[in-house]
Amino acid sequence: MRKLALSDEILLSIQQPARYIGGEINSVCKDPSSVDVRFAMCFPDVYDIGMSHLGIQILYDMLNKMPDVYCERVYSPWTDLDAIMREKHIPLFAIESQDPVKDFDILGITLQYEMCYTNILQILDLSGIPLHGSDRTWDDPIVIGGGPCAYNPEPIAEFFDLFYIGEGETAYRQLIDIYKDSRKNGESRETFLKRAAGVPGIYVPSLYEPEYHEDGTLKAFRPTCPEAPEKVVKQLVLDMTEAVYPEKPLVPFIKVTQDRVVLEIMRGCIRGCRFCQAGMIYRPVREKNVERLKDLAYKMLKNTGHEEISLSSLSSSDYRSLEELVRFLIEEFHGKGVNVSLPSLRIDAFSLDVMSKVQDVKKSSLTFAPEAGSQRLRDVINKGLTEEEILQGAADAFKGGWNRVKLYFMLGLPTETVEDMEGIALLSEKIAEEYYEIPKDQRNGKVQVVASTSFFVPKPFTPFQWARMSTKEEFLDKARVVNRKMKEMLNHKSLKYNWHEADVTVLEGVLARGDRRVAAVIEEAYRNGALYDAWSESFRNDIWMKAFETCGVDIDFYTTRERSLDELFPWDFIDTGVSKEFLKREWNNAVNGTVTPNCRERCSGCGVRRFGGGVCFEDQD
Repeated sequence: MRKLALSDEILLSIQQPARYIGGEINSVCKDPSSVDVRFAMCFPDVYDIGMSHLGIQILYDMLNKMPDVYCERVYSPWTDLDAIMREKHIPLFAIESQDPVKDFDILGITLQYEMCYTNILQILDLSGIPLHGSDRTWDDPIVIGGGPCAYNPEPIAEFFDLFYIGEGETAYRQLIDIYKDSRKNGESRETFLKRAAGVPGIYVPSLYEPEYHEDGTLKAFRPTCPEAPEKVVKQLVLDMTEAVYPEKPLVPFIKVTQDRVVLEIMRGCIRGCRFCQAGMIYRPVREKNVERLKDLAYKMLKNTGHEEISLSSLSSSDYRSLEELVRFLIEEFHGKGVNVSLPSLRIDAFSLDVMSKVQDVKKSSLTFAPEAGSQRLRDVINKGLTEEEILQGAADAFKGGWNRVKLYFMLGLPTETVEDMEGIALLSEKIAEEYYEIPKDQRNGKVQVVASTSFFVPKPFTPFQWARMSTKEEFLDKARVVNRKMKEMLNHKSLKYNWHEADVTVLEGVLARGDRRVAAVIEEAYRNGALYDAWSESFRNDIWMKAFETCGVDIDFYTTRERSLDELFPWDFIDTGVSKEFLKREWNNAVNGTVTPNCRERCSGCGVRRFGGGVCFEDQD
């Protein structure tokens, strides 16, 4: 019988002990002595969040299908267990075997959100792994990072040995084989890292050196040895239908954020919203065959016992077999107690018709993401959504029985004016008015329109990577403008307004576009108690502000500073397929308010065509 790393006494004293005991349905158990490589796959957040991450489910399934590899999972201990582990010197352990993470060969960390960076240091610290890659030996695992934040790895570069740029299904086999060969031949760790740098998509930060101008901007970023390429090229899966996908996904013991079967229907997005990093780095669009999806739906529901199935993509409405797939799911499963969830839909007649069949309209709300309050600003960001379409969608929804609408906007977008901010309130009011156009006897109670604003963060590899970011005070002033205008509306009692934390947004902005000099701030903040910064109840801005001061790092340099089009960025050594010239062209289009057609309407020459596959090579008839 497997011995747990935590005693009964500790398990009974902490929240949700099931986060740490393993043994979930469809978890994989292998004899560690029968494999060559032990791989700890980490999501640097609490179990409840990490178990909902599709990427880890895919990699866990893929790696465990390799007979010579045993992949286990590790998550950030919640604050209660964190304190106990430090007090009692309990090393961080993997869920499946309960063995210490330090005993593994490779530690893979998913980089999903910048505000989890201090949790990465928590993982290393509790595992007894030196925080800096330069201090590690063969007694420590190889630490590799991947995911969307790996597209600017520089703020956390010194904490990692490797980064994987791209989609994880492609190059892990080659990397693992090199690792096995290197260990077998008694090579040094440094030799292994140089060999790893030759694997497509692998970035080894210790093999590169930045040089800065006197004004602090980047002058050059060069490899320091011939093994390291000048450009690290993103790796991606072209054939989504044949790509590995878990038919037996893990089923948690406790309720987690996404407690359902997830069907990934496609990757990439045709829309080209200029603020959206995912829409740029996951190009081109690649769809999964509908028959494959039908087969997966059967198998995953059977193998999990879940009562809900969700379709996953950046824009599900753009999946060309969506109607066939949804009709199939409704006919096959909805009458058998299985709910169908459809996130990322554009609100049109088809979507509303489908949702009316799969949702309890008395309990659910509809979500729109206009992103900007005025048509002018929606054109700037290339949202591809008109006010007429928004209002028509709302009207159709209200006629279909919905009476609650959620609206998502951003404040602080480039070229934003007071009129654009006030437009958020005006658009919310117009949507409420659509409800009151319905005859009273046909309404479903009172209407509620909930508008939420996040604050804009410019992200690498988007047309807005050159944009100035607002200060905390400016963000809050913008929120006050919206809030004041909301209260002036005739239907203000039907309107509700929420906004994001401004100080968290400013920090995210530094971490998103930072360089290697930011690492010292992250480490200083962590050592002074920063942890779970993505959680409002845990975030302490005072710790971070003190860390910036102690390390002599200027926040404004990374956030509010104007950037020239010819500036060298810390992430420019990465080749995502989308050219910098295209991003510059889109930045100029944004400034001029020029709309760029989506990829199915017209190719805009972004550069990913050379990767092959995807929407770039589809019949455009």
